[in-house]
Amino acid sequence: MGSLRVSGRPRRARALTIAGSDSGGGAGIQADLKTFSALGVYGMTAITAVTVQDTLGVRRAETIDPSVVAEQIQVVAADIGVDAAKTGMLATAAIVEAVARAVAEAGVAPLVVDPVAVSKHGDPLLAADALDALRTRILPLATLVTPNLPEAAALSGQEVLSREQMRRAAAAIADLGAKAVLVKGGHLAEREPAADLFVEGGREEWLEQDRIATPHTHGTGCTLSAAIAAHLAKGATLRDAVVAGKVFVTQAIRASLAIGAGIGPVDQLWPIDP
Repeated sequence: MGSLRVSGRPRRARALTIAGSDSGGGAGIQADLKTFSALGVYGMTAITAVTVQDTLGVRRAETIDPSVVAEQIQVVAADIGVDAAKTGMLATAAIVEAVARAVAEAGVAPLVVDPVAVSKHGDPLLAADALDALRTRILPLATLVTPNLPEAAALSGQEVLSREQMRRAAAAIADLGAKAVLVKGGHLAEREPAADLFVEGGREEWLEQDRIATPHTHGTGCTLSAAIAAHLAKGATLRDAVVAGKVFVTQAIRASLAIGAGIGPVDQLWPIDP
C-alpha cells in the first residue's frame, strides 16, 4: 500500500472511515475524522450516504451509488494505505455488498464494524434487507463488532436487556464470524456503572466507566468505534485499543456540547483546550 513517510519523520498512522455524513457534525464521518485527528491519526473517508440532520433528528438521507463507495475504498487503500478501518452507516444491502467486496479485495484490516441501524433520535439508518447482508458479508471480515443493545438483539436474533443476555448475544455474533465483539451496555436499566462486554477468543471481560448524566450523547457509538480504529492503526493490541477507546469516549461524553435545540453531540476534541 501507499505511504505518508516524510524524509526524516516517521509516518503518521492512517485510518479509514466507511460511513455516512452527518450535516450537524456530531456523528458519522465528521465524528470519526475529529476522533482520528484528536488521536494523531491521518483520517480518510468512503462516504456511503449524505444525511440532512441537526440536533433534532434526521430530516433526509441520500445514499451514494455502491460502486462509488467501493471506488473510494479502493483508491485510498491503493495510494495512501490503510492501517485500520471502521464502518458506520452502510444504509442498504447493495452498499454492504460493495463495501465487503472492496474491503476484502484491498486487504483492508483490521476492521472495526459499528453496525449502525438507528440514529440517536430513533431514525432508521439501515434498510431492513441490509441486516442479513451485514451478518453474512461484513461480520466475517470484522476484527471487532461494536453493537449497542438494540443492534446486538438485531444481529443475534434474541432479546438483549441484561448482562446475561449480553453474554449470549456476544457469543451468537461471534459465531457469525467476527473475531471479537464489544456489546455496549449503555441501554442497560442498571444506573451505575456504564458496563460494556468485550469478548475475544472465548475470553470475556467487563469494561466499566462512570455513567455520565447528560442528554447530549449524539455520536457516542461513532466516536468509540473510531477511537478503537485509531488505536489499532497506531499498533495497539485489540484489547488495549478497546480499553483506550472506552476511556476516550467517556471523556468525550463528559465534555459533551449543549448546542442546538435537541440532543447535542459529545466532544471528540476534548483533548484540545478551546
